[in-house]
Amino acid sequence: MDGTADGFVSRVARELVPRADELIADVTRCLRGELPELWQDPELARMTSENIAEHVVGVLTGLGRGADPAALEPPPSDVARARRLARRGTSVTVMLRAHRLGEGVILDGFLAELPRLTDDPELIDAVSRRLLAMATGYVDRASEQGVLAFQEERDRRLQWRLSLVNEAGLRIGTTLDITRTAQELADLAAEHFADLVTVDLLDSMVRGHDTPTSEPFLLRRLARGTRPDGAPEPRAAAAAHPVPTEARARLHSCPDGSPEARALASGRASRHTRGTRSWLVVPLSARGTTLGVARFSRYRDPDPYDDEDLLLAQEIAAKAAVAVDNACRYTHARATALTLQRSLLPQRTAEQPAVEVASRYLPAGARAGVGGDWYDVIPLSGARVALVVGDVVGHGIHAAATMGRLRTAVRTLADLDLPPDELLTHLDDVVIRLAAEDRADPEPNQDRVACGDLGASCLYAVYDPVAGRCSLARAGHVLPTVLDRDGTAGLLDLPAGPPLGLGGLPFEAVEAELPEGSLLALYTDGLIAGHGHDVDAGLATLREALARPAGSLEDTCDAVLDALLPTDRPRDDVALLLARTHTLGDGQVAVWDLEPDPAAVGPARVDVARQLTAWGLEELGFAAGLVVSELVTNAVRYGRPPIRLRLIRTGRPEERDGAPGRGLLCEVSDAGGATPHLRRARTFDEGGRGLLLVAQLAARWGTRHARQGKTVWAELDETEPAPPLPDLAAAL
Repeated sequence: MDGTADGFVSRVARELVPRADELIADVTRCLRGELPELWQDPELARMTSENIAEHVVGVLTGLGRGADPAALEPPPSDVARARRLARRGTSVTVMLRAHRLGEGVILDGFLAELPRLTDDPELIDAVSRRLLAMATGYVDRASEQGVLAFQEERDRRLQWRLSLVNEAGLRIGTTLDITRTAQELADLAAEHFADLVTVDLLDSMVRGHDTPTSEPFLLRRLARGTRPDGAPEPRAAAAAHPVPTEARARLHSCPDGSPEARALASGRASRHTRGTRSWLVVPLSARGTTLGVARFSRYRDPDPYDDEDLLLAQEIAAKAAVAVDNACRYTHARATALTLQRSLLPQRTAEQPAVEVASRYLPAGARAGVGGDWYDVIPLSGARVALVVGDVVGHGIHAAATMGRLRTAVRTLADLDLPPDELLTHLDDVVIRLAAEDRADPEPNQDRVACGDLGASCLYAVYDPVAGRCSLARAGHVLPTVLDRDGTAGLLDLPAGPPLGLGGLPFEAVEAELPEGSLLALYTDGLIAGHGHDVDAGLATLREALARPAGSLEDTCDAVLDALLPTDRPRDDVALLLARTHTLGDGQVAVWDLEPDPAAVGPARVDVARQLTAWGLEELGFAAGLVVSELVTNAVRYGRPPIRLRLIRTGRPEERDGAPGRGLLCEVSDAGGATPHLRRARTFDEGGRGLLLVAQLAARWGTRHARQGKTVWAELDETEPAPPLPDLAAAL
């Protein structure tokens, strides 16, 4: 019976061969109605149509030739179609259902032919059962082959997806630079699964504003990537995603209702297809905040994006968003610390006659960030100037804030005219107190250095342009370098001194002669130990750069940085202070030794008036006479001999005609240790008004103590006229 049934099946197949096109059309019509997803993609629709034809023709031809039904194999295109379905993310049930639907249509065609060829019911029954068994076996083999290919492709895609996500974790976020992190995302996506990628961040996030952004969203395009295969980019895509150039050109608005606007507003990704173009819009969200949006586009790949591609893009975007958020946080924290640091550094150096100065500060690059390096130039009494360079341990906002506190402390101590060694001793106490406050803080900041590690180094120098000498002391700081006028550069040998914060150890000051035109270089260790070279090599390079001819001190600063720090991002922050010395010769200083007698006041006023006339400062004659009278009178009454009067004309001789700094310093020194204090005299008091008069007439006044005795000084400025006499009378 089986042989007869097989023979009859072969006969039916031969009868149906001429009508194969009809069967193919029936199967196609059935699948189009039941499985529309097979026809949405043009390439998949073409493959499905060809696959139907190959199945129908192959089965009819094989059975018509009497081939063993068990030996009939599905066409090779079944494997390609199964892989295509897997790549598109189509469910495997669609493929299996297509096989069953096609089986039903072909069986119906066979069964419809049986009554026309025979009226034997037993034969028809036997052939029908045989056809059903043959069809079931064929579909089972085709389904098994398709499922295997489908699963292999799914496994391959899953492995590729996992490896791509892992690669994203390795390649995105290698630095804390926002733009570079965004470009890493664009490059990775364009290399693997997109033809064009753009990354836009909210402008408020880039600028560090925490306020929520309202629509329309203002975006800044930070990155753009294209597939590196050299294929031309469509004009439409190029126009929609221009290459970012200048920061101003990168800024653009996000239209209301656009996929990007919806993604930013809702935080949900979306998939879009239009013709041959397909794109994904994925928001970049991290720690509950939407940072921006990434768009992945395909216009060359025949496979449009599917839901699995959308999920992959979301996973990569999530990793990138965390890296971008870290970069934003670091950038904003660094900018805050840098702003704090620069606000705590001198914005401009004060005008003073002792030295010409130029300075630079460079924050550290990479992850180190802003540190605690600082410098300062502090005018002192007697036309002297204090030059300071220091370095606080650590980096970040806390180091910058500590630097500001120490700089304020140094300025306060400098106003007391303390010698360098005594000033460092007091500053050491300040650092110890700050460290104790850190240890007592119940909520220590992670940006701070470990408790007990708070410390600093400092170099403090006081230059006297009258004597042409400089007194220096250092606390664990690098040695300064001096360049003589003959071009010889060398280190000033100073006792090291312990770093600030140790306590209990002394500091020692050294005096050095610095003739007119000497160049003193103060700096932090980041300058001479940067970029891997040792300190000795750095010092040698520094000496060469200082000795190189330059048009100005500013040019010398640039030459030093170019020689020692060839890049703009040093490993440690750098402070550099250059000072070229000037001396005040006999033509700018006048000194008189006075007798401890009230009668010496009158001749002193006469001498002062004569000297001011010689200097061309007659405008200051009245105020200077009153100030000298009061200071000399106080020295005679309350001080001890010897008494000395000194006038210093500030400003260099070539600056006499209308230049800034045409001032006068009046100093009266005696051997007494009592410090005069300003007080308000009562109505019937005979004394107590002298210092009040001095305070009204002088721009600044004060007292400085020496090892023996004191000096009371007052500074008069020709650019600041004295108060009118009615005001003085009211003050008195």
